[in-house]
Amino acid sequence: MSLFDKIKEKLGFGVSNEAHKSAAPNSGAGQHPTDTVVDSERPNTVSNATSTPPAASAPTTSAVDVPAKLDGMAASHSEQLNWRTSIVDLLKLLGLDSSLQARKELASELGCPPAQMADSAQMNMWLHRTVMHKLAEHGGNVPPELRT
Repeated sequence: MSLFDKIKEKLGFGVSNEAHKSAAPNSGAGQHPTDTVVDSERPNTVSNATSTPPAASAPTTSAVDVPAKLDGMAASHSEQLNWRTSIVDLLKLLGLDSSLQARKELASELGCPPAQMADSAQMNMWLHRTVMHKLAEHGGNVPPELRT
């Protein structure tokens, strides 16, 4: 899994109703044959046989409010971290490797220009801005001031 995918995972990107379903296969125990009617499925006065069945709901993914999520995590973190401007603090807050090597790997993964990768301060600023921009591209709510 790429480092950016780990960032998204830690923030809850891609979580849907499907993720809450049991991963265990059905054993068949406790199920009824398909040609019988269980009392809970019988029509009643509220929902009779002529009523329209409820529409099947599609799996929903809700946009992640990135600042709110990170502020919540920061409030309970043992260190005071400035995730809004520091890629190192952002990675620490998410419990991910924040070493120079890890940041270089993330920079390569996200397409950092070689000139900026040669200067760690420039790379760090580029990385923070790009991570925030990419989170927004993947459906996260990220205010514009965090993407510039």
